[in-house]
Amino acid sequence: MKINWGTAIVIAFVCFISFIMYFVITMSTDTKYEHDLVVEDYYGQELQFQADLDHEENSKSLASNVSLKKTNEGILISFPEDLNIQSIEGKVFLYRPSNKQLDFETPISLSNHNLLIPDKRLLDGRWNIKIDWKYNTKSYLFKKEITY
Repeated sequence: MKINWGTAIVIAFVCFISFIMYFVITMSTDTKYEHDLVVEDYYGQELQFQADLDHEENSKSLASNVSLKKTNEGILISFPEDLNIQSIEGKVFLYRPSNKQLDFETPISLSNHNLLIPDKRLLDGRWNIKIDWKYNTKSYLFKKEITY
């Protein structure tokens, strides 16, 4: 049986379409290929974006900003020394890009100008830290990517 060039082109197209459909179905149904959004409330956070930029600008206007230091006990977050610690409130959010089950949020409660995120809560790897805090009536935001 002889195959002409028109039949060969049709067979090539059918094979190519079958190949593509196999990968589309495999990627859609296999649970090891998760394709969730980075965060659950993506659109709500996008609306908050300009306020976050304003809060980051407020942080840059401070004499000294929040600083992070890795210690044996965990991550030590230091707030500016010239501020009254009773007037500082807010939350610290740690986001793990590779596994959303490891994300956690903790409120800021200070006895001195330092806050410790314990080592047992953190796995080795990349973390995005977001410190959203308020001093008196002014809001501040500190963001950083860290490797623990």
